[in-house]
Amino acid sequence: MKKDYYDMLGVPKSASKEDIKKAFRKLAHKYHPDKKDGDEAKFKEVNEAYQILSDDKKRAEYDTYGQTFGGAGGAQGFDGFGGFGGFDPSSAGVEFDLGDIFDQFFGGGGGGGRGGMRRGNDISIGIEIPFTEAVFGTTRTVLVTKTSACSSCEGTGAKKGANMKTCSTCNGKGKVHEARRSPFGTFSVSRTCDVCGGTGQIPEEVCATCKGAGVVRDREEIRIVVPEGIEDGAMIRMSGKGEAVPRGTTGDLYVNVRVMPDKTFSRQGLDLVMHLPIKLSDALLGTHRTVVTLDGDIDVTIPAGISFGETLRIRGKGVPSRGSRGDLLIKLTIEMPKKLSKKAKDLIESLKKEGM
Repeated sequence: MKKDYYDMLGVPKSASKEDIKKAFRKLAHKYHPDKKDGDEAKFKEVNEAYQILSDDKKRAEYDTYGQTFGGAGGAQGFDGFGGFGGFDPSSAGVEFDLGDIFDQFFGGGGGGGRGGMRRGNDISIGIEIPFTEAVFGTTRTVLVTKTSACSSCEGTGAKKGANMKTCSTCNGKGKVHEARRSPFGTFSVSRTCDVCGGTGQIPEEVCATCKGAGVVRDREEIRIVVPEGIEDGAMIRMSGKGEAVPRGTTGDLYVNVRVMPDKTFSRQGLDLVMHLPIKLSDALLGTHRTVVTLDGDIDVTIPAGISFGETLRIRGKGVPSRGSRGDLLIKLTIEMPKKLSKKAKDLIESLKKEGM
């Protein structure tokens, strides 16, 4: 069944990039496999949908052709036709040759196939960071098990100093053509050559470490730079840090960031919010309080006659973003005494008579 990426993210086809981003963040946080009630399959689905719809070129291609010409895995056939169910051109390194299809109908010209370099799979992982590190930024080092370019041959698959020769499978073209039958007739499919990986050349002697594959599977240490002001559920894309493929381009690494809640602070956009209880006498007469913030202790003046629920705004003590910072919002709550002494009651009665 054809996947509807818009439906996966719960957005209309007219959705803006910002709407798509917000929907993805919400669903990625909901389904993240690290959560107790997470759903790995759903997480992968929304990630796949976001990768297509957040890219203008891929989105336009998807809107025009559907999944058949999309960049994501699990592509299906044309709507209403059989013959391609379960056929995944992206995983097989296959791209349809539109020129050859048009030749069948119009006798027109179209060049050769568009077959190009293969691309490795993307990887998704999750990390959890404290609230303070999300505000000011941090770094994390993770170990990821994946295929990487062989260090001995630098991904070529060739023995050091070995000569290269023309690939006999594709005759140096880097791609092979296959005849495919469809409801429209027989047409040519251009596929990346499995032997040379699309380069058109193979080594006369292969690398002993990777046995000519050009890649090895190992644990790689990856340093993740978490930018200041990152929000809970945000996704960091690290280009070229995904799975490597022989003589192809490496996929990307997607890092889902989970921000742990803080006991004192919460966020409203770029503003930090905290609650500060004060005594009734301080609300009436005013006072000075030392407040512990993420930047250290600051002295706060509470004006006389402040009302219950009022908010003090401390400029420039919020979340950093692009050279500026939000504000710190201190929401005041007035602590009412549970018991009153006779002297206190008499004083309050006096205030009452004064109209207070």
